[in-house]
Amino acid sequence: MRTGVDPRRARVLLPSPKIGPLRSVLYRLGFAAALLLAVVFAVYFDRDGYKDSAGGPLSLLDCFYYSTVTISTTGYGDIAPVSPSARLVNTIFITPVRVLFLIVLVGTTLEVLAERTRQDWRLSRWRTRVRDHIVVVGYGTKGRSAIKTLLAGGVERDAIVVVDPDPRVVAEAAEAGFAGVVGDATRNSVLRQAAVHRAREVVVATPRDDTAVLVTLSARHLNATAGIQASARESENLQLLRQSGADHVVTSSEAAGRLLGVSATQPHVSEVIEDLIEQGTGLDLAERAIRPEEAGEPIRAVPEPVLAVVRDGRTLPYDDEQCARLRAGDRLVVVKSRHNDAHDSHGFHGSRDDDETVEPQER
Repeated sequence: MRTGVDPRRARVLLPSPKIGPLRSVLYRLGFAAALLLAVVFAVYFDRDGYKDSAGGPLSLLDCFYYSTVTISTTGYGDIAPVSPSARLVNTIFITPVRVLFLIVLVGTTLEVLAERTRQDWRLSRWRTRVRDHIVVVGYGTKGRSAIKTLLAGGVERDAIVVVDPDPRVVAEAAEAGFAGVVGDATRNSVLRQAAVHRAREVVVATPRDDTAVLVTLSARHLNATAGIQASARESENLQLLRQSGADHVVTSSEAAGRLLGVSATQPHVSEVIEDLIEQGTGLDLAERAIRPEEAGEPIRAVPEPVLAVVRDGRTLPYDDEQCARLRAGDRLVVVKSRHNDAHDSHGFHGSRDDDETVEPQER
């Protein structure tokens, strides 16, 4: 790889809001330098109170030398305070600065060790607790868009794990608040680091179809019950991905082409489709179980516009004769909007004013 990192060796990165290590080190170095300069100034101001075994008065360089060996506790003894004022300054100022200087240096080392221990502890704790999460393989355009939709649908950030071979990309995901695994997702060891065997969904958003097939095979081998949603660039690979274990496959290039065709002939229809795809912007597609009071009722009794009914693993369009009456266990694919959500939050489920009522047959 260009980064020089072996993608076959997985490395987990957890989100951790903190000051960058370079800034932290520079801050400590600056503070230590300020302490050193303060001691140099104090010694130089009272340089006549010090005796140099080499003879002669103290120069600025001698003051730097004495300050350095003193606060670092080296103390060669060739320069020593002899006057009462110099000894007083050493007692009440230089000695506390020496202790503070050592705290800064030792504290930096201890912080590095403590940070390493803390990260190891967080990683061990995360591995034991992560389950029923969503693994997103690939943090490119497709992966980011999928995560954006998941977040808009109510999925928490700590329930998403990103897998990508590029450490810089995974670092970006960690900064965005997601746990990330650096490595080649076609390898079982990398997917185990992402706890795929305990995941409830796997989103395969790799840039290459052959990689998507291998990732799907590995994920299905590790988890026989998780839902696997995969993306393919070419439709000819759709069946191959399904045979590899994908539950649903989205053909990205053809989907974009169909949307372009609709935009050319029916631009407003294209706008509605894009609105439905992007969660949380206006119109949203949602899947829900029927309510107890809706069982046995006609489909027009549902307050939201119903596009399809999922029954016994089959998706039926709303006008199918089998959907004349809803049954217990059915799931509905409905259209929701912010306007409807606002009414629902106040307890209004379809009982609006007459001028806002939409008749079922007009939907």
